[in-house]
Amino acid sequence: MKIAFAAPKLPANGTVAVFVLEDCVPGPTAQSLDTLTAGALSRAMTASRFKGKRGDVLEVLAPGGLDLGRVLLLGIGKPSALDVLGAQGLGSTLAAKLGATGEEGATLMVDAPEGLALPIADLAAQIAYGALLRSYRFDKYHTKKKDEDKPALKKLTVAVEGEAAAKKAFASLEKIADGVFFTRDLVSEPANVIYPESLAKQCKSLEKLGIEVDVLGEAQMRKLGMGALLGVGQGSARESQLVVMQWKGGKAKEAPVAFIGKGVTFDTGGISIKPAAGMEEMKWDMGGAGTVIGLMKALAGRKARANVIGVVGLVENMPSGTAQRPGDVVTSMSGQTIEVINTDAEGRLVLADALWYCQDRFKPRLMIDLATLTGAIIIALGHEYAGMFSNSDELAEKLTVAGKATGEGVWRMPLGDAYDKQINCDVADMQNTGQDRSGGSITAAQFLQRFVNDLPWAHLDIAGTAWSKKERPTVPRGGTGWGVRLLDRFVADNYEGK
Repeated sequence: MKIAFAAPKLPANGTVAVFVLEDCVPGPTAQSLDTLTAGALSRAMTASRFKGKRGDVLEVLAPGGLDLGRVLLLGIGKPSALDVLGAQGLGSTLAAKLGATGEEGATLMVDAPEGLALPIADLAAQIAYGALLRSYRFDKYHTKKKDEDKPALKKLTVAVEGEAAAKKAFASLEKIADGVFFTRDLVSEPANVIYPESLAKQCKSLEKLGIEVDVLGEAQMRKLGMGALLGVGQGSARESQLVVMQWKGGKAKEAPVAFIGKGVTFDTGGISIKPAAGMEEMKWDMGGAGTVIGLMKALAGRKARANVIGVVGLVENMPSGTAQRPGDVVTSMSGQTIEVINTDAEGRLVLADALWYCQDRFKPRLMIDLATLTGAIIIALGHEYAGMFSNSDELAEKLTVAGKATGEGVWRMPLGDAYDKQINCDVADMQNTGQDRSGGSITAAQFLQRFVNDLPWAHLDIAGTAWSKKERPTVPRGGTGWGVRLLDRFVADNYEGK
């Protein structure tokens, strides 16, 4: 969907959306339209359950006195309570409603009612951003879908006083949306389309934005001693890859911020094979890598003034005659040895080498890894929050603040010696699972912590947030792109120009 900004002038025809405040108090444009239609809008509100609460929508078809096909009354609630996330939610609601009307274009009239908490330009930009995020669809493989079943809306014009300022405010948000959409696309693609080599090529496409991209194949990783990562992919016909992306938008020689992603492009569980039911969803086990890749696109797209590293370990976990077996011992790049108790606890093996490689090569100021790592985190937190584990209170607080600002919440989980002891092993330096199923997401994080030394680090377990089976504000069903907005905000608030 295309977003355009224009001066606040009513179109002669088509669809127009206008603000209505709580208790059915019309905004200035709605009041004008009500007068022009001899009170048709007021009568429609009286005859319905519409109250003007935030997110309420009332459709008035072909009101008399105008050539407009329809007027949408968009409830905004109390202007003083309308914050950034609320504005994005309004945009999402509007896009969803317009998508069902069959209209190809519509105009939103953005008023500045008394008491409005946001500057009018920011309000317009955030509503447009929410509408854009909600407009995403992944339907490229539908060949027989009827036109009436497809969203028709192609353009939303946001009419607002000071449209140039609104357009400027929207410009960087649109680049973030590009990153979110890139992540959603990658996570949604089937595993016969996205596999380690093809995902590495998608990363290479970011070079046109000024990102430096290096791809390491298995021979290079073998020379580096990445036995943990390589062990996961050894059962697949697909060659494993490690992709390094560098965005140099900050000061020369300034230590970068680093993001590391788990990229298991399909996870059968390996020899410890998963049940058949639901296994098709394991195409999104590369969700952590997808977020890192989308984040790099967003940062480069908006020319972020920071040095940022993105590292993604890309493997396919398959059972075969060459696959890793339970009981195998692998040697990680760090030199630490690992007994593989369960080949389905593979993501931590990939991240172990990626984390070590990143800190060894780039000496970053901090590292944040993202992974659809454990089902245990879904049991603990459901699909509302990502689990956050960190060795730094300061870093954890910064991520929490960014999560609240973007609506992508994180919930801090514990780390501790008692959990760490559960991955001690008689055969090797450690094993890749705990002694039993208790605290599974925590013992996985303890495993990763053994590969970060004393560097400030956070692990985000996004197993419950990378994919959604229901519609959410600004997020359709399927790949969510979770984490791109959160981490973009984290960088912007704490590391740009600092």
